[in-house]
Amino acid sequence: KQPKDVRVLVVGCTGYIGKFVTKELIRRGYNVVAFTREKAGIKGKLGKEDIQREQTWQHCKLPEAIAVQELAGADVRFGDVQSLDSIRTTAFKDKVDVVVSCLASRTGGKKDSWAIDYQATKNCLDVGREKGAAHFVLLSAICVQKPLLEFQRAKLKLEEELQIQLVKEGKPYVMFGDGTLASCKPISEQDLAAFIVDCVQQQDKILPIGGPGPAYNALQQAQLLFNITGKKENLFPVPVALMDGIIGILDFFAKFLPAQFEAVVKHCVYMVQDAAEFGRIGKYYAVESMLVLDPATQTYSESATPSYGQTTLEAFFRQAVKEGLKGQELGDQAVFGVNEQ
Repeated sequence: KQPKDVRVLVVGCTGYIGKFVTKELIRRGYNVVAFTREKAGIKGKLGKEDIQREQTWQHCKLPEAIAVQELAGADVRFGDVQSLDSIRTTAFKDKVDVVVSCLASRTGGKKDSWAIDYQATKNCLDVGREKGAAHFVLLSAICVQKPLLEFQRAKLKLEEELQIQLVKEGKPYVMFGDGTLASCKPISEQDLAAFIVDCVQQQDKILPIGGPGPAYNALQQAQLLFNITGKKENLFPVPVALMDGIIGILDFFAKFLPAQFEAVVKHCVYMVQDAAEFGRIGKYYAVESMLVLDPATQTYSESATPSYGQTTLEAFFRQAVKEGLKGQELGDQAVFGVNEQ
């Protein structure tokens, strides 16, 4: 089929990567259905009325306005991915050929992760099968090769994007250990979106991907960034063992608070449990490389990790240092409050 004859349903279409995927599908001529909450986008700032009056946002440069503009050309439908009835009656109102899921929880907490990363995604898959969709594309994460966390699909931006503002302000580059514990092949939003749209034509495959250029560890990323900014190298190594201690304390409180104070602080218990999980997430990304894992040797392989795209990490850094991080808003997935908005 020609793209114009293929109806693609995108769920998670206003999120960090989802908006780029939606825009790329539209650019390639697919018939796109964008299924979104009535309060969507980064931190739920986009209301139904905002999205519907997209023409009035045409020249506005606010982050939420930019997200609305990127849905222009799609058939925008409002509903709830946690409701099977909503998915059936609204998202699949017409025949859908392909479902693309960019869903991810806003915070990465245990309860939210299971509700969105698992159940809501499964809802879309189940209804897609029921309604005859021929293909399902899931944006996952290379770190699920070692599933040590409940939250393995966090839409956390690569650490280097979060460090740019700090380095420009003369603050230290924070890294764990000596900065050589883990490596990755960074990929830009546009390149990742293009790869996901390519997957619309790929059948029954798990496709790992990395960005163009070599793999970088945290120390190499820091050195590259300091070189580009012209700032004196200023590194702040954080012992990984420190995270173990913090996680242990939080787990202790999460374990014993319910028995003593359940009626009073049940909500606080969930917050402590989530805080411990966030600590585990931080440690995971500090010590585990985002590269293909060799099942035979249980080691990460740069050469086995495919490269894709045009935007190298160096090119991204140079552009970000020159133009800022417009469009990089992370909302609840921001780390250290950097670029949260």
